[in-house]
Amino acid sequence: MAGSIDRGRMHAAAHSPSVLSLLRAAPEQGADLVDFRAPGNPYFPTPEIFGILERDLAAILRCRPSDADTITAELCGVLGLNPQTVVMGNGATELVTWIDHLLVGESLAVPIPTSGRWTDQPLGTGKRVDMYPLQESQGFALDVDAFVAFVRHRGSRVAVVCNPGNPGGGYLRRHEVISLLDRLVDLDLVVVDESFIDFADAEPYPSVANEAAIRPNVVVLKSLGENFGLHGVRFGYLVANPALAARVRGALPRWNLNSFAETLVFMIRRYLPEYLESLRLLALDRESMHYQLTRVPGLAVFPSQGNFLLVRLPAGRDGVALRDRLLDEHGLLVRACGDRLGMTGQFVRLAVRPEGEVRRLVSGLYAVLYESGDRTPSPVPTPQPIPTPLYDPLPGTASTPLYDPSPILSPILPSAPPGVPVPLYEGDRRFDMLSATLPPLA
Repeated sequence: MAGSIDRGRMHAAAHSPSVLSLLRAAPEQGADLVDFRAPGNPYFPTPEIFGILERDLAAILRCRPSDADTITAELCGVLGLNPQTVVMGNGATELVTWIDHLLVGESLAVPIPTSGRWTDQPLGTGKRVDMYPLQESQGFALDVDAFVAFVRHRGSRVAVVCNPGNPGGGYLRRHEVISLLDRLVDLDLVVVDESFIDFADAEPYPSVANEAAIRPNVVVLKSLGENFGLHGVRFGYLVANPALAARVRGALPRWNLNSFAETLVFMIRRYLPEYLESLRLLALDRESMHYQLTRVPGLAVFPSQGNFLLVRLPAGRDGVALRDRLLDEHGLLVRACGDRLGMTGQFVRLAVRPEGEVRRLVSGLYAVLYESGDRTPSPVPTPQPIPTPLYDPLPGTASTPLYDPSPILSPILPSAPPGVPVPLYEGDRRFDMLSATLPPLA
């Protein structure tokens, strides 16, 4: 596989090129490439849904989509929301752009590391971005009290938090986010980016979208592409009070959504049980993958409530070099995080994937980190501890890990009989794309 990818493409921009661009450069590698870079949902859409999309492909492509109001009304009908509080965009990034242009004045405060769109976009339009550095010694967890004090000290007029965080995967409980909103009610705007919150299972109802609909200065952002694992279909939405929502909606074209997005929105109601099952399976994969990666000597794996894991490499190892060798020699694509503000080249982010693909990743990591060209094992450093957990247990529960560190890879609670899987949280998993009230899974 060596030499099949042009390294120049990997370094052509701050953000790595798309898989499609890599495959255009080396189409023969496509069948063997496993993408650990883009966080997705490997269990959704189901083969049945893909079959319907394939069957109707010509009609979907030839038909003009409905206007955004029609598609938004259907989504709100599924989620139990008032359409006046919801704005759909051609991807969450489009909405970030308009939030910046319309609702952000002179300054914005954001914890780093974070998604680059919350630093690059306002910086590109001349805003002052006040960056609050999260500490590796604290597992990149956000201290609400310290962040509020930072916002006050800097005089920031807008604050942004991502929950779960990206790339760290750290999670703020719902009551903590509400406390943050209460304490920043005097700001021009507070944005809670919940692009990955559907994957959080630390509590049954993590979203604060219902709060955004009734508060004067709050916007909650969602990404359907991230939730469904369909990055190629650009669709996302925000929730805000009717006045804020109307300002953003008025700036968008009436036909800003494509026919694929419309087709999928109108399929959500029918395939909701399959979507919920996909979240359950991915949560199991996340715990299993976390455990497998911690068994690679020298790696520090941070607890996550997203569909990705942040990993610190052994001392002296560089994420870009690791990325290039994993791609060239093992057909594995990972996200080096050295370009993220607040991070170093020692970090990589890995999308959660099924167990068989993770075994291939672990094998590649062993080969790259601890085998030289003559196959002589390199010295194995001692793993460095990291703080855990990044969030408190549910009230009334013990602070225990979600898996038993044993050769059994299925996550089990310590109190369960050996080898018996149990739920990853107390209570049934609910559909939480927008905190909709729906019956629990059977």
